[in-house]
Amino acid sequence: MSPPRQGTNYEWDADHSYVKVAAADTGGQYTLMEDNLKTTFALGLHLHRYHAETFYIMEGNIDFYIDGDWLTATPGTCIHVPPGVPHACIMAKGCEAGRMLMIYQPSGFDQYLAELGKMTAEDFADQAKMDALNEKYDIFNIGPVPERNRAR
Repeated sequence: MSPPRQGTNYEWDADHSYVKVAAADTGGQYTLMEDNLKTTFALGLHLHRYHAETFYIMEGNIDFYIDGDWLTATPGTCIHVPPGVPHACIMAKGCEAGRMLMIYQPSGFDQYLAELGKMTAEDFADQAKMDALNEKYDIFNIGPVPERNRAR
């Protein structure tokens, strides 16, 4: 059992992530995360060649950009992003916080966060190091969150 807001966790500038079910718990089949989003949360445009991501919104409104289309996910919305599909997300206009579950399949996202958690500011500034780490975990950054006509 993993109570709310408990588990191995990582505090970032724009979110606070909890590992609810780790790769070791599933034989590498998937990782389940709880992500508590702050007002400034934005996940740039990226894709995964071999991994699928599924998001289940529990609190707040989150704007998702998926393969060229925008949608606003509200509590109860479930979004599945297959491998190879470019996607990004950002807090919706006027939303102060959000909470979502994320399934990364096959597993690995918990290991990615563990490596990020050990990095220094210098490591984060080293683009070659970041690119290598992202590629190791099947994360291919395309660019920032695409523009959407929305006033903040």
